[in-house]
Amino acid sequence: MTAGSSDDTGILSGLRVVEVASFIFGPVAATIMSDFGAAVVKVEPPGIGDPYRILWRTPPMPVADVDYCWTLDARNKRSISIDLKKDAGRHIVLRMLEGADVFVTNYQPSVLAQLRLRHDDLAPLYPRLIYAHATGYGLDGPDVEQPGFDMTAYWARSGLMSAVAPADSEPALSVAGMGDHPSATALFGGIMLALYRRERSGEGSYVSTSLMANGAWANGCFLQATMCGAKHFVRQSHLTALNALVNHYVCRCGRRFILCCLAPARDWPALCRAVGVPELEQDPRFCDGPQRKANSRELIALLDECFAAHDWDHWKRVFAEHGIVWSRVPDAEEVIHDEQMIANRVLVPVEGSEIPNLRTVSSPIEIRDQPKSPPRPAPHVGQHTREVLEELGYSSGAIDSLVAEKVVQE
Repeated sequence: MTAGSSDDTGILSGLRVVEVASFIFGPVAATIMSDFGAAVVKVEPPGIGDPYRILWRTPPMPVADVDYCWTLDARNKRSISIDLKKDAGRHIVLRMLEGADVFVTNYQPSVLAQLRLRHDDLAPLYPRLIYAHATGYGLDGPDVEQPGFDMTAYWARSGLMSAVAPADSEPALSVAGMGDHPSATALFGGIMLALYRRERSGEGSYVSTSLMANGAWANGCFLQATMCGAKHFVRQSHLTALNALVNHYVCRCGRRFILCCLAPARDWPALCRAVGVPELEQDPRFCDGPQRKANSRELIALLDECFAAHDWDHWKRVFAEHGIVWSRVPDAEEVIHDEQMIANRVLVPVEGSEIPNLRTVSSPIEIRDQPKSPPRPAPHVGQHTREVLEELGYSSGAIDSLVAEKVVQE
């Protein structure tokens, strides 16, 4: 089985996907389908291909010798490089769609109109096709043509960027792909709904979701609070947090961790015993929720002192003994060695990679008794151009002509 071809054992085996998209949001919906056995062919422009291929070299991205972005998000796909501005190039895509189930794109409506690849262009030709459109700001309104990245449309526009910034710092930039990947999962869900509808009706569908909508969904609690007339607290820092039981702390060895004690009737006595100061439970300054809120700075200072007295191994054991809800705050190096991540197949090996022991992050959906396709290396630009064209019935001479005319790139 070649990279990007269907996995006969996957739950989506036999599903054929054509991806005319760039960067992360749209393409990752196709990646998730490939994880479950779908055959995905990615259409890239000649030259450098998908501009996502160069993101890893853009500051402040981590410095490496491997295109880690492409490794993660283009796995299991085949790449065909086509100049879609040429009629012969568009014709190739139309031939690909004759046997396809899903078309994935994240191009702006005006670009799709120029390429004649809008839903209205394709639906009459392929009535069973699922047309999946990932957008920055939706399909209506004044910003419909505005380019959208997760940093702008998901993180900033949704209010998340301002909501999570501590009082003592400026708003933080989002991590690359932080909004794209969950938004792609939403698009994947929409595609599956459309396929389910097709099973019942025989009809294709136009599925869409936006980075802006997914950002609003992620920020839904605060946005719903605002729409219900809630009064928001002024942004807090570690020292001024209004709830000391939902805060981050540092232990003696310098490791940072976070407490999330949301059942105070149970958690407050347990925490007092865990930190070795059981008398705090009845201290009039902290004996109930209103008092702990009113005296949160004093309580945080006391807890800072307690936690600074022991190393992480001590607190990890004590928290477990007393049923405290917590998490360490690891960096990326620690995360990739997390035994829980590995045990639950969140981090999985890449089969056939030239890089020894290379692993990647699996998509976050598991179906019992339905194993995922093993991740396989991401393709080079146009790596499968000739192979895909031959499958479509193009002769060797016809392919040579397309290459010479720069309609396609090998």
